[in-house]
Amino acid sequence: MQRQFLFFLMFLTLLSCTGKKYRNLIEIEAGPDKGFNFPYLLFLPDSISDQKELFLIVEPNNSGFVNDRLGEHLEKARRTASIDYYIGNYISRKLGYPLLVPVFPRPESDWKIYTHALDRDAILQKDNPLERLDIQLVRMIEDARDTLLRLGYPIKSRVLMTGFSASGTFTNRFSLIHPDRIYALAAGGLNGLLMLPVSKIDGTGLNYPLGTNDFHQLFKEPFDSSAFRSLPQYLFMGGLDENDAVLFDDGYDPEERAAVFKAIGEKMQPDRWNTCREIYMNAGINATIITYDSLGHKHPPEVMENILSFFISAIEEGDSTATENNY
Repeated sequence: MQRQFLFFLMFLTLLSCTGKKYRNLIEIEAGPDKGFNFPYLLFLPDSISDQKELFLIVEPNNSGFVNDRLGEHLEKARRTASIDYYIGNYISRKLGYPLLVPVFPRPESDWKIYTHALDRDAILQKDNPLERLDIQLVRMIEDARDTLLRLGYPIKSRVLMTGFSASGTFTNRFSLIHPDRIYALAAGGLNGLLMLPVSKIDGTGLNYPLGTNDFHQLFKEPFDSSAFRSLPQYLFMGGLDENDAVLFDDGYDPEERAAVFKAIGEKMQPDRWNTCREIYMNAGINATIITYDSLGHKHPPEVMENILSFFISAIEEGDSTATENNY
């Protein structure tokens, strides 16, 4: 009876929060007292099961525009959370796992703060609602686990994380700050540039978000290279992708751009992307780094299926390791 009541409450929440346009979607209000200043969305696929502990999938929101009205970003986040064109929703439906999409703003009045890519300007925010969006996302994840448990769905402590374009860059950067929070990740459309697990290249210091040179100064703790090294990652670019955020001032300031060009490469493809791949491989990062030669700035069904296979393999490998450790 109690379980049926919980499902009834969930059903009412779904209807009251999102109406008929978006099915299976719960909107959680901002919770400053819980550590997050903006709302987030939870998508529960029809295939979700209460018979096992589930992974929570996280896809950061990427509106693709600046706007000071949070409602505009909320509407785009609803589509991201609900439509299987987006990687997170596609994986959620296929695996039967819930999906979390934050609703972070991307302000027009401060357009250089590229919140949806977790750029340096975003990380440097202090004493305002945008401060430490990475930690706000961690708090959303914790709150979502509590919410889902109350609905009868136990959730594993680490998440599956994904994103494309700006949200892929957010995912990549978040993974270096909080590698212990992620079980496996897939990210693409990355401008031929990854945040690197090194502090400098040939004497050029790589500050966040290029590398780890000022990591301790920004985050008040050392970079956890061991946790990041072991994190399973699927990182991809299209060989015909011409979307180079490094060239634009909302993504990179002139000093960062100069450091990218000098240390990593001026040409996005193949130079910069290959340099990043080489650095990850030399550092022993557990990453599959792919170039789809005939693909532009897209993630068509073929890519989505490969991402799905990657997550399934990462989960199965983890289950196998856990079983071996129990003997």
